Amino acid sequence: MELQNYVSQILNDIKNNGMLAVKKYSKQFDNYDGDLELKVEEWDIDEEIPAQDKEIIEKTIQRLENYHIKQKTEDILYSNEYNSTYGLINRPINRIGIYVPGGKPLPSSLLMVAIPAKIAGVKEMLITSSPKDGVINPYIIYIAKKLGIKEIYKIGGIQAIAAMTYGIGMKKVDKIFGPGNQYVNEAKRQVFGEVGIDSLAGPSEICVIADETAKPEYILNDLLSQLEHGYESKAFLVTISKELYEYCEREGIDRYLFKSIEDCAAKTNEIAPEHLEIMTKDPESVLPLIQNAGAIYLGDYTPVPAADYFLGVNHVLPTGGAARFSSVLNLSDFTKKISVAKVSKDELLKERYLGIRMAEIEGMHQHKKSMEVRK
Repeated sequence: MELQNYVSQILNDIKNNGMLAVKKYSKQFDNYDGDLELKVEEWDIDEEIPAQDKEIIEKTIQRLENYHIKQKTEDILYSNEYNSTYGLINRPINRIGIYVPGGKPLPSSLLMVAIPAKIAGVKEMLITSSPKDGVINPYIIYIAKKLGIKEIYKIGGIQAIAAMTYGIGMKKVDKIFGPGNQYVNEAKRQVFGEVGIDSLAGPSEICVIADETAKPEYILNDLLSQLEHGYESKAFLVTISKELYEYCEREGIDRYLFKSIEDCAAKTNEIAPEHLEIMTKDPESVLPLIQNAGAIYLGDYTPVPAADYFLGVNHVLPTGGAARFSSVLNLSDFTKKISVAKVSKDELLKERYLGIRMAEIEGMHQHKKSMEVRK
């Protein structure tokens, strides 16, 4: 409740006092002088990025594009026996804001959001990120330039979420994407409804299902890799191998020893982890047993960090058990589905009794009349 009230006060202050409040909190939290410009105007930073890193970014962009472009779906329109038309059409969200953490810069998160947004047809994108010594991380600016994003703002934290939501110092956005700390998460939760949000991302999680064929060194390093995100991160080992269970005894790793892979899968579905690695003799045979996971990686050579950075699959995933009802970030997150109907006279006149009676049941007289008046 204390966090909720604290964030609410800042959001209300910014909503009521606009840029004056945004700059006040930028100075307080980002140590960025509120009298300076919040929008990045200087784009000539190519020389700061080594040529090798430019090549890595380019290849990663290509891999992400190749993966996400296959997610494009066609509109669904069909006619029935009355020659009426029904269906769903896809329309991209017009304008999105991408929050990129600046304290510990995560340019990979920018790639994971901006590339599917671009493929989905989002017309306008902006970036907010905390400056360090008054400067945005050059990799973030370079990637933005590569992807054609022309709006970057030196704002982080709660004030960034407020500025994007209320349109302070920028045109307001329709939906906000990107991970943040507990304050950013709470701010996103509170502004939801005025804008859309992607999710409320929590601490990183990994779960590994393994049998006696798994290589202990691989498993242990994969589990420890996710704990690197911070003390709240979680690592789970679910195994039928007593040897592996004992080998992975480390602080921060929760271990479960079962008699069967089926029991391992059941426990994993209960955890509903963000990342799931399956390292068994036949990982494909375990896949049908998994109901709840943000992403599943099969075999010895699909470690989570590879997916985080370069495989092309998206690393923006549900956390905290949200994989029970949420999905990996994909093209549909950047589009809206709109229903379409064109009803023929024959169908309406023949079938309207269905709606007329339902209107009578609900006591909606004008609804009934709207259907009855047509001849």
